[in-house]
Amino acid sequence: MAKTLIGPRLRQLRRERGQTQAEMARKLGVSASYINLLENNQRSLSVQLLMSVADVYAVDWRDLTRDESARRVADLRNAVRDPVFSGDQPDIQELRGAVDHAPRLVDRFLELHGAYRTALEKILSLAGDNNADELLRSSPETVIHDFFRDHGNHFPELEQAAEAAWQSDFASPEDRFFNLRRRLEERHGVTTQIRRIGDLGDALRYYDETEGVVHLSQALNTANRVFQLAHVLCLVEYPEVLSAIVERSGLDSQHALARLRVELANYFAAALLMPYDAFLREAEAARYDLDRIAAVFSTSFEQVCQRLTTLQREGARGVPFFFLRIDKAGNVTKRFNSTSFHLAEYGGSCPVWNIHTAFYTPGVMMPQFVEMPDGARYFTVSRTVHRPVFSEETQDRRLTLALGCEAKYAHRLRYASSYNFDDPKLYAPIGLNCNLCPRQACSQRAHQPLLMELPIDEHRRGSTRYES
Repeated sequence: MAKTLIGPRLRQLRRERGQTQAEMARKLGVSASYINLLENNQRSLSVQLLMSVADVYAVDWRDLTRDESARRVADLRNAVRDPVFSGDQPDIQELRGAVDHAPRLVDRFLELHGAYRTALEKILSLAGDNNADELLRSSPETVIHDFFRDHGNHFPELEQAAEAAWQSDFASPEDRFFNLRRRLEERHGVTTQIRRIGDLGDALRYYDETEGVVHLSQALNTANRVFQLAHVLCLVEYPEVLSAIVERSGLDSQHALARLRVELANYFAAALLMPYDAFLREAEAARYDLDRIAAVFSTSFEQVCQRLTTLQREGARGVPFFFLRIDKAGNVTKRFNSTSFHLAEYGGSCPVWNIHTAFYTPGVMMPQFVEMPDGARYFTVSRTVHRPVFSEETQDRRLTLALGCEAKYAHRLRYASSYNFDDPKLYAPIGLNCNLCPRQACSQRAHQPLLMELPIDEHRRGSTRYES
């Protein structure tokens, strides 16, 4: 007993009481420096002091001396060996240090990893063995989304290339289509042809690199024709800039690499049509009025939303936004995020979020304050847009766009100006989706959550069939 080391448990006991080391030392009749040595396992605990701790803090001395550190280290070691973690594994000294100095953090980590394993087992059981590998494999879209997010959705090389091109040829939005068409032909021998609807099949733009011709469908409006030519300009005039970014991506799938080049060229096109400094000034002056900004730069509503997520230049940042686009079935068809918001990463399926209600009021801006189960709060605006309509079959192909930011930035957006920020009912409680959402008594619940069991009482009917 004379060599008992209880540093982490002593530290936890002190913190639970809200005491400093000096306060604990006074209660136990020892020095603060001695308490510090005990907490760091640099001194063993005598029987007399162990009894004093048990008496003063009304705890069982057997609970204090029960050594579970070896088991916790083993549990932690097994957890960090999970294939979900990449890179070098922490060594045994690091694991022991975590158990000794951050036991509650270790407990939370192991609890989280256990929940992840449980959810994974449930998902795999639903998917079946034949689909397990496909289910676990990240899609190219997910990999590329993560690459953009890891760069803050901001690429200075593309911004610089776009600014150089803008200053030389594209100062006037009214002449951009003509200037882009001329620049492609004069500098690169690439001509542009407007094709009749149906000539390109389902394509809206096709760049024939061999023949040096850009084919644009009549189904594209002026703003989108300009955007497509700007996209092609990036491919033919700045291939080395694209290649440098692609090479450092670390991607090895040819499909993912091709997709990445497309998204980077789209980034350049947006930066060319909406130059960073001018765009940020207009956005701030207009208090992020999306329609006004689109009118100033002769761009589409969607192009403005997506461009706003890229304003992350050091020393000249805009409001940090995330952007989602969903179809009427609730599928997320586009996602950009300059933040680490979970709502942007995985959201889009909660029916309480008015991103879905927007389909009933086409073309009308719908603002909403929302709160996630973890207490994170956001302000979002949602509105529908139309895909190109060029036949009876392509009518009513609406999509909803949602632009959002942390609630603390809402005062900078004109769409939030009419709200009382102190209203306790301001925030709508939403979740990522029903399979993961822990909220109870939600009238919109459609599934039993994977990670918890909702209470069921045979004598009571709740707001849904999943709980009572």
